[in-house]
Amino acid sequence: MTATRRTLITGAAALTAYAALPVVGYAAQPRSPVVATTNGKVRGYVQDGVSVFKGLRYGADAGGARRFAAPVKPEPWTDVKDALAYGAASMQTGKGEEGETLSEDCLFLNVWTPAKSGKKGLADGAKRPVMFYIHGGAYNGGSGASPWYEGTKLAKRGDVVVVTVNHRLNAFGYLYLARLFNDPSVADSGNTGQLDLVLALQWVRDNIAAFGGDPDCVMLFGQSGGGAKIATLMGMPSAKGLFHRAATMSGQQVTVGGPFNATRRAQAFLDKLGIKDLAALRALPADQMLAGLKAIDPIAAAGGVYMGPTLDQRSLTRHPFFPDASPVGLSVPMMCGNTHDETKGFIGFDAKAFPKTWEEVIARLPGQFAARIDIDPETVVAFYRKTYPNYSPSDVYFAASTAGRSWKAAIIQDEERARAGAPAYAYQVNWKSPKEGGIFGAPHTIDIGLVFGTLDAKGSIVGTGPDSVAMSNTMSDAFINFARTGDPNGGALPKWEPYDLKRRQTMVFDTVSRQEDDPRGVEREFFNQVPFTQFGT
Repeated sequence: MTATRRTLITGAAALTAYAALPVVGYAAQPRSPVVATTNGKVRGYVQDGVSVFKGLRYGADAGGARRFAAPVKPEPWTDVKDALAYGAASMQTGKGEEGETLSEDCLFLNVWTPAKSGKKGLADGAKRPVMFYIHGGAYNGGSGASPWYEGTKLAKRGDVVVVTVNHRLNAFGYLYLARLFNDPSVADSGNTGQLDLVLALQWVRDNIAAFGGDPDCVMLFGQSGGGAKIATLMGMPSAKGLFHRAATMSGQQVTVGGPFNATRRAQAFLDKLGIKDLAALRALPADQMLAGLKAIDPIAAAGGVYMGPTLDQRSLTRHPFFPDASPVGLSVPMMCGNTHDETKGFIGFDAKAFPKTWEEVIARLPGQFAARIDIDPETVVAFYRKTYPNYSPSDVYFAASTAGRSWKAAIIQDEERARAGAPAYAYQVNWKSPKEGGIFGAPHTIDIGLVFGTLDAKGSIVGTGPDSVAMSNTMSDAFINFARTGDPNGGALPKWEPYDLKRRQTMVFDTVSRQEDDPRGVEREFFNQVPFTQFGT
């Protein structure tokens, strides 16, 4: 059977299955599963045959005296707590999801499991793979409550346990104060958001078997900032052994912030607030503290002040992928992906905003490169016009900005893994959303809905037609296979080989998916003439 025919048959069968799935809601069916965790008993609900637990507390309130300190486990409880609604998200400048609370008390996670209630609750001994998703939004915003991340369909399709998580963000999770205040309580302040994720993974290790999951088969996957957080965790000794596969989706972390730049940013933050001592900073109401994020970044000399993980010689003693791939994560199978038109997801999908002349492209490219690469934009445009003579100005703009801004870091991770003898499975999403005549292309975030199967979620950009369902099934199955075995091969997918430096094998997800050697290799070689700097470092 040809790949084309196999894909069509798979897609048609899946469309029938997809149509039978209900729109996601919160109403509980009569059964109310109760699970005993190490903290206490929790009660969830059942939705379309999947047991759902929302707002499970994995850490104590991180506000007040615990602001800027490493997280701690919550106090145990003796009653049965309802786990029927998402917990609060971290304080952030943007709005949370609809109906969502923002709070410093935000250390919550959510679980979807196909396990059925029995004499031992949900601990049925099935040992399902655990797919632990870390949300995007850089290190500044987002939460695990997005309808795009709703885990019912993925859990049911793969017979896997799906987990999403909230943790501290921006200044609450990454404000490096250790060199400004001689106080041991802020020694970990530059990485508390990462330490929250470590604590959440420890909760999974200790509790997920009670939900029908296998604590020895945990896959991290995350898009954009979520992928960056995963790459950072791969360099953190405290996270070693807590997860066993990793997939970064359009999100990489080659280097983290150095302690001196992080200190300069922290000082700019304090100056913006007009605060000089730690006690006053801890006493400041959380919503007022967000105003410090509007400080001009002293390193980038533009925009709001950057917050991200710091090379503090405690949680992080070296960079995740510089000068090579951290040995801490080399034993973890890795999948590293990007989308063909990443920067369409940053700029928006209004064609009126696309550059229409070569002069516009030249003027706007430096803003997209954003200090990651320093190269003459006229030279870039000339290269693309020669290489792709049929490209329009907007085609060149999106191709060049994607290659220089987003894709380059993914290639570095692939290369360093290959050099270490632990190559990644590289992928690129070429499949273009059919919505609105295809103007979306294959932008940043398109792979989220495809992997989760949340094609009908609010704000979805992937569509719900047969082509969308077929593409979703192919990507979902690849991620499910990877979660289960550490190898994404199987199902309708053609053979997918790990990335090596000779061939640079990459799975191209499209209407007919295929493995290609070194896709866009000419662009990769062109941008190799200048160094790449991870933003924020």
